[in-house]
Parts: sequence; structure tokens; C-alpha cells
Amino acid sequence: MAEIGARDPQSGSQGAYDRWRQRRIHVRFVGEVQGVGFRWTARKVAQELALSGWVRNEPDGSVEMELQGPDAYLGQWFTLFDRAYANYPLRYVIDEKEDIPLRDEDGMFYVRF
Repeated sequence: MAEIGARDPQSGSQGAYDRWRQRRIHVRFVGEVQGVGFRWTARKVAQELALSGWVRNEPDGSVEMELQGPDAYLGQWFTLFDRAYANYPLRYVIDEKEDIPLRDEDGMFYVRF
């Protein structure tokens, strides 16, 4: 399914692009991200959307995540994650976000330790 007139997030070109093409992103979150259930909520939302990847706490207090699935679902992950904290807003920012090569995985999303 393509969105006509939408801008391709990879190339920036105007026109139709496939919302369902597979992507993998690496994201680094900083701020209020440890000790608040961040990783477990990230996993719950990813599993609801059938996304694969992982999330883990880093020694510097940040959280890193790799998320893979259809482009449309990657965007939806951020919306659903924020909704999960609607009654307890977190103060965090996305410090890094980049596309990375796809990986053949077992289709699971898990918390790394």
C-alpha cells in the first residue's frame, strides 16, 4: 500500500512510497528513562505491533533500542509508547535515531541486560 504524494523518509523524494517496507532503526533515549519501566513498556508496545528488536539500559543512564518492522508500524510505536505514559509523563529526548541494516531475527522483541 502506497501513500500518494507522501515524502519517502529514506530518500526524501516526493511521490508514492511503500509504508509497509521493512526498516530497522537504532534509537538512543536520554533523560528520565531508567527506573520507570521504560524497557518493559517499550517491549510491550513492540510486541503489540509485532515488531522485532531489543532495548537495554546503558551505564551512562541512557536507553538504547533497535526496532525493526514495517515503516508504518515503527512510527506508530512512538505514538503508542507516549500514550502508555499519558498519566505519568516522562521527561526524555531522542538523542540519536538512525536507520541501520535489517537483521534476520526470530521476530521477537526482547529486553537485553
